[in-house]
Amino acid sequence: MPLQSKVTSILNDIQKRGDSAIQAALLRFDGVDIKPSGWKVPLARAKTALKNLAREKRQTLEVCAKRIRLFHEAERRHSPRSWRERVAGTVLGQEVRPVESVGAYVPGGRFAYPSTVLMTCIPARVAGVGRVVVCTPPKHLTEEVLAASVLAGVDELYQIGGVAAVGAMAFGTKTVPGVDLIVGPGGAWVTEAKRQVFGKVGIDMLAGPSEIVILADRSVPAEWLAADMMAQAEHDPLARATLISLNAEVLSRVRRGIAPLYRKQCRFFQARSWAMAMEEANRLAPEHFSLAVSSPSLMLSKVRNAGAVFVGPYSPVAAGDYWAGPSHVLPTGRSARFSSGLSLQSFLKRTSVIEIPPRVLGQVSPLIAGFAEAEGLRCHAASVRGREKP
Repeated sequence: MPLQSKVTSILNDIQKRGDSAIQAALLRFDGVDIKPSGWKVPLARAKTALKNLAREKRQTLEVCAKRIRLFHEAERRHSPRSWRERVAGTVLGQEVRPVESVGAYVPGGRFAYPSTVLMTCIPARVAGVGRVVVCTPPKHLTEEVLAASVLAGVDELYQIGGVAAVGAMAFGTKTVPGVDLIVGPGGAWVTEAKRQVFGKVGIDMLAGPSEIVILADRSVPAEWLAADMMAQAEHDPLARATLISLNAEVLSRVRRGIAPLYRKQCRFFQARSWAMAMEEANRLAPEHFSLAVSSPSLMLSKVRNAGAVFVGPYSPVAAGDYWAGPSHVLPTGRSARFSSGLSLQSFLKRTSVIEIPPRVLGQVSPLIAGFAEAEGLRCHAASVRGREKP
């Protein structure tokens, strides 16, 4: 049975049987038999984890959480706000409001990701989301993940992973109330589940394997470039790293510095000109784009498609993964051509506001009614004409 059909079967079962289906999925995929009463993690336990965390680890989480919050508070100041404007006799505008409830999926797989808790939940909180939920696989509910949940202001934390987590948050069950928007990365199963529940709830994106494109010249040590490529490759066997350079020696030296474990995930492209190099990078539309060149600011204006740009050799992607501030949940698989990474604005929705005075409606009703009748919608026309003489 293909992956799509397997995910559909699990989601259908959750819709029909609720908690019982989730418990069965946890046993099948995570190898744990936890009753519904044990899914929700008490916030007191998370607070204890933060309190007991080793001092260095706690300070690391606190510093990164502060940086992420500061960035999104700055983004909030630059974000669209509710507005009204009188346009040709009518009052038009928009109301900008936060989504009411958000579910963040924090993946497990090969690693645990407290960074994803911070990167998904803090912008939601700054945006003003009323209820923030986290779901993560039971085996990856580490002390760091618990501590990060406190620092991010999470309201509810559930030890549920994979498709079961997406289904629980999308449909809601007796134990797990549903949400309005699901965000966060995941593997192929989680991504397919998000695709299938879209429409029932909102989703941030369909993120695939991680990727990086590095544009490099001779000014950056080859071992730095190799380290950046391997750092991306270690996320997942399907992750990809591409190095673009005009210089064959740069490509050769970096290639030799790649550990055998990651060589199949790395691609090397020699461009004949910087224009050609940038064209290839923009075609790839990478999740992460590193400008590892001596004059990166000159190149930045030529970047059209990228989830995040790391400007200069002292801006490694790992800094963006944990500390810099913008969310590390970014578009992959060339989707940066038409979409953006997770941000505060991902949690805001806009509602149009239209207010027409009686005099203005009387003047334009023939036009509106005529347009409606041209489309064959006579009731539309009648709803306008009926208001001509209040």
